[in-house]
Amino acid sequence: MDASDRTIATERIRRLQELAREAVRADRPDRARRYVRLARRVAERHRLTLPHRFRRFTCDRCDAYLVPGRNARVRTREGHVVVTCDCGEHARYPYD
Repeated sequence: MDASDRTIATERIRRLQELAREAVRADRPDRARRYVRLARRVAERHRLTLPHRFRRFTCDRCDAYLVPGRNARVRTREGHVVVTCDCGEHARYPYD
């Protein structure tokens, strides 16, 4: 695998992230899940890490693209943020 394959894969992951965001906003959660799964497969196949923003806005359990207020709840606690998906999965991220 050469550098051009990685850049193509990175571009594809970014595009799939945009499509997932648009699909959720257009009330198409199943299509958004499909885009998230595709992006994860592309990253695995090319041994890439997903962008930080993409990891924070996807549910690890149900592959939903999370939009606060629509299908996710965001709460701040002392020292961390808790993001809760509609499926019940919690993700905790530290902050300073």
